[in-house]
Amino acid sequence: MSVNILVFSGSLRKDSYNKKLARILSASAEKAGANVTYVDLADYPMPLFNEDDESANGIDSNALKFKQLMNQSDGFIITSPEYNGSYSGVLKNTIDWASRQAEGEGILESFKGKYAAIFATSPGAFGGLRGLSQLRLLLAGIGTTVLAEQIAIPKAGEALVADSDALVSEKRQQSVDRLVNQLVKTCRAMQD
Repeated sequence: MSVNILVFSGSLRKDSYNKKLARILSASAEKAGANVTYVDLADYPMPLFNEDDESANGIDSNALKFKQLMNQSDGFIITSPEYNGSYSGVLKNTIDWASRQAEGEGILESFKGKYAAIFATSPGAFGGLRGLSQLRLLLAGIGTTVLAEQIAIPKAGEALVADSDALVSEKRQQSVDRLVNQLVKTCRAMQD
């Protein structure tokens, strides 16, 4: 049975290290045999979540499109920049919108029973590690099982190949591939 993986980054910046990492992870998931959908959140702009707006206008149309992609997925690969020791505001806003119950949906349907592998990279020495711990708590709190291993890649400017979607270190690529393979295998096993 095929496994559907949704890959996205919590960054809107055009030349984001985390978007580059997400594309690398997409290729890794395809190599592992998954059907991969890579999404750039810049293509799904959403207003800041506000229940008053939702009550008056319903769930934002881009949020509904993104939720549909989530609902069709068995698992997620998420990369996140670290902003002030946490994940990005755009990632939180996207998750907040995706957590809303659309007509005909169960509560937290986009998240419950799903699996995630989380990654980060940053120019700093910790590679976004502090933000990953916060992201793990958020996802677990809304019903997504986050794999125990997570990968934070420090010194992104040196770790990522400048002019292509690749990691400089083959050893690091093997670590990334191992975690992505684990996600695909977990999703496949849970389908049975």
